[in-house]
Amino acid sequence: MALPYIGTDAMQMHLDEISTMVARGAHAVLLLDRAGWHTTGMLTVPKNVTLIFLPSRSPELNPVEQIWQYLRSNWLSNRVFETYTDIVDAACDAWRRLVDSPDVITSIGMRDWAHIGQK
Repeated sequence: MALPYIGTDAMQMHLDEISTMVARGAHAVLLLDRAGWHTTGMLTVPKNVTLIFLPSRSPELNPVEQIWQYLRSNWLSNRVFETYTDIVDAACDAWRRLVDSPDVITSIGMRDWAHIGQK
């Protein structure tokens, strides 16, 4: 399968890659929306990974939705792309810019309610 296409095969690759990056004795928890490729019974979820699904139609609970909004607002909106390659290049450039600013990622994904009762 060739990326950047999304589907069950790509999701399986994603889960397998995450699993290899989890430290021995640790466990990864993924917060996911209910996209078909996240919820399909055709996935083999590694033993060191747990999937937690958000309620349907709740993008406000999904921090990655705010990440996409930030990318669109800052680098991808109000532009015309000539080719598919131009779109991919612009998306990759925007992603690299964001990754270079971990403090921005943290601020976008932070939820005050997620820290109630925690120190």
